[in-house]
Amino acid sequence: MEADGLEWLVVPMHQLVSWGAAGAMVFGGVVPYIPQYRDIKRTQNAEGFSTYVCLVLLVANILRILFWFGRHFESPLLWQSIIMIITMLLMLKLCTEIRVSNELNIKRRSFSAADSKDEEIKAPPKRSYLDFDLNYFWHWSKFTDYVQCVLTFTGVTGYITYLSLDSLLFVETLGFLAVFTEAMLGVPQLYRNYQNRSTDGMSVKMVLMWTSGDTFKTVYFILNQAPFQFSICGLLQVFVDMAILLQVYFYSYYPQKPASHTTHPASTKAL
Repeated sequence: MEADGLEWLVVPMHQLVSWGAAGAMVFGGVVPYIPQYRDIKRTQNAEGFSTYVCLVLLVANILRILFWFGRHFESPLLWQSIIMIITMLLMLKLCTEIRVSNELNIKRRSFSAADSKDEEIKAPPKRSYLDFDLNYFWHWSKFTDYVQCVLTFTGVTGYITYLSLDSLLFVETLGFLAVFTEAMLGVPQLYRNYQNRSTDGMSVKMVLMWTSGDTFKTVYFILNQAPFQFSICGLLQVFVDMAILLQVYFYSYYPQKPASHTTHPASTKAL
């Protein structure tokens, strides 16, 4: 009788917790980029943020959405991918505008310093997606070039997916590639720390945030019986995070050499 009396409270609480977990999954991944976006806009300097993170996350989340058409999974994970794609496009837009603006300002300063009347101010060379120059891949001068690249990739992979939806092997491989790509985001930071023999310049708090976020995601995947690719790659992400934390401990107590330069943690990882 007492259990029946508490049921009216337990059920809504369970529903509330489920909604909270779903909301955390949808928006938790983009939270670290909000202060990063504001910092770039405030300082007008995007050098500390690698746009390759945007590339990796765009590829990973586009593949994840295509995977959904072959094998439906939890709706919050689908919405997470959509929100992340929008966020990465906004980051690319801001970084591109600031980088091009700064390049032009440097040109102006250099020509002014020359103090020559015959020297004219020239804009930095325009680099376009349609130039097909691999030396400047993902370093284009206009945001529209990035959009064209993303749309081309989406169109090609979407068409291939449409033709191959009947293949279970293709669908499962697509899902694995989506989450595996995202799971590898921490590896560049791990390798850079190893090269430097130091973790100076890397925020330990940020790494702890990665670890807690990836642990939460992995538990969410397992409890909600998400496709096995999600759980396996979630565990891989946690493993990479723990390896970076071990580097922090090792290089702090057994320093190898002074750090030669600093790195920006937000440029290599996403929740």
